[in-house]
Amino acid sequence: MKGFHPGLLPSLVVFALLPLLVWLGFWQLDRAAEKRALLAAFEVRRAAEPVPVSALELTAEPAYTRVVLQGSFDAAHSLLLDSRTRAGVAGVELLQPFYDQPSGLWLLVNRGWLPWPDRRVAPQFSTPEAQIKLTGWVYVPPGEGFLLKDAESTGWPRLVNAVETTALWQTLGRGGAPFEIRLDPGAAAYQADWPIVAMDPQKNTGYAVQWFAMALALLLLFIYLGIRNARDVDDEFSTEPD
Repeated sequence: MKGFHPGLLPSLVVFALLPLLVWLGFWQLDRAAEKRALLAAFEVRRAAEPVPVSALELTAEPAYTRVVLQGSFDAAHSLLLDSRTRAGVAGVELLQPFYDQPSGLWLLVNRGWLPWPDRRVAPQFSTPEAQIKLTGWVYVPPGEGFLLKDAESTGWPRLVNAVETTALWQTLGRGGAPFEIRLDPGAAAYQADWPIVAMDPQKNTGYAVQWFAMALALLLLFIYLGIRNARDVDDEFSTEPD
């Protein structure tokens, strides 16, 4: 085009970056939609009445299903899940094996978050000794799930960076469920304000707007440079002597 001359290098940069920026914007919109669907499913299941653990065998996707437990904790094999923060305060999550008598299964129950501001002093917690009835919901980690790795201690309670329930049951020589139960707030729970998603959908939408804005700015800059360069070329030709 006579009135548009952006140059080779700017054209290559725009052709490389513009599709990427647009793709990132739509990817963030897709992530926001997925999280809205996840939160909606969570709310539906959280509003349902808790079911016995044995009923989970008939559930294809047990995630977020509310369950009722009745049995006792194994206080001798507690796990402290490290690097968990609340409102900027460092802490851990307390997970303990729980024997559910009606189903005959061991379950790894997450009792909630404990502050741990001073690493020189072990986190303090107590465990109900008598049989207890609890309610909670099934947490199935997304992606590859928990991995048993980077243990910072070998005794009990054990400080870990992550946990795989199957490996835990193998270590203890028990038959247990392959998921985690997160307690509802109650007498046996500590701070049980569980985040469902690490980032809310509104933030993903905000990031999408930013990517689209960057794409638009890049396109406008490309058009501006093309028009300006074309005018500069015309001016050079117009000022050349005959």
